[in-house]
Amino acid sequence: MSEIAKTPEPPYYAVIFSSHRTEGDNGYGEMADRMVELAASQPGFLGIESVRENLGITVSYWESLESITNWKKNAEHREAQRLGHQKWYSSFRVRVARVEREYGI
Repeated sequence: MSEIAKTPEPPYYAVIFSSHRTEGDNGYGEMADRMVELAASQPGFLGIESVRENLGITVSYWESLESITNWKKNAEHREAQRLGHQKWYSSFRVRVARVEREYGI
């Protein structure tokens, strides 16, 4: 994923997922692709940006806190979270922030 998300005028919300992976793929790549596809179909989803070197950072953008809560409750997403805890991540943090201002070229 190398595109900068095209987001609307603020305010909106960002979910920032920072992680360190375990060794090997172990099905991670396929599940990560599926989660992007599934998130994009959720009401309130605005876009996503993701990079990975040693530290992975994925930022997803959402219209509201309610849309974020509904995404967190999605059954397929919950299974991906379970697998992440079990085998894909050695550490991670999730942060939710309200975007108040945006600018760029």
